[in-house]
Amino acid sequence: MEWMLMPYRRYAEFSGRSRRMEFWMFMLLMLIVETVIIAVIAAGGISVFSRLTAGGGVGASPALGAASFGPLFWIGIIVFCVWLLATIIPYIAVTVRRLHDRNMTGWYMLGFFVVIAILSRLGSLGSLLVFVVEIGWIVILALPGTQGPNKYGPDPLGHADPEVFA
Repeated sequence: MEWMLMPYRRYAEFSGRSRRMEFWMFMLLMLIVETVIIAVIAAGGISVFSRLTAGGGVGASPALGAASFGPLFWIGIIVFCVWLLATIIPYIAVTVRRLHDRNMTGWYMLGFFVVIAILSRLGSLGSLLVFVVEIGWIVILALPGTQGPNKYGPDPLGHADPEVFA
C-alpha cells in the first residue's frame, strides 16, 4: 500500500527518478479505484437500461429522453471527477519520473499524447497504429531503469556506483 500512495506524497515532484514498483503500483491503485467507481456508475444507470428494455419489442422501447439516471449514477460521476482532479498531477509526475529512470526526458510523454491524438484521426488504420504505439509505451515504462546515477539523479534502487570499486 505504501508504494501505491507514494506518488501522492511526491505530488508535484517532476524531478528525480521513480522505480517500476512505484509506477506500476500507482497504476494498479488507479485501476482498482476506477473499476469501483465505474461499477457504482453502472449500478446507478441500471434503471435506464431496464426502462429502455421494458417496452417489449425491438422498436417498442421508450425514448431515451424519458430515461432518468439513479442517484448512484450521479454520485459516481461526481466521485469520478474528483478522483480525476486529485490524480492527474501525481499521474503525470510519476510518469515523468519513470521516464527519468529510463534516462529519458519527460517531454516524451507529451510527444506520446500528440502522436496518439494525430493517429486517432486516421480511422481504422490509425486505431491499429495507436494500439502499436500504446504497446510500445507500456514496454518503455516496464523496462528497467538505468543502473547507477544518470542525469536525473541517483538510482532509486540504491545500486552502488561501479566506479567506487575501480
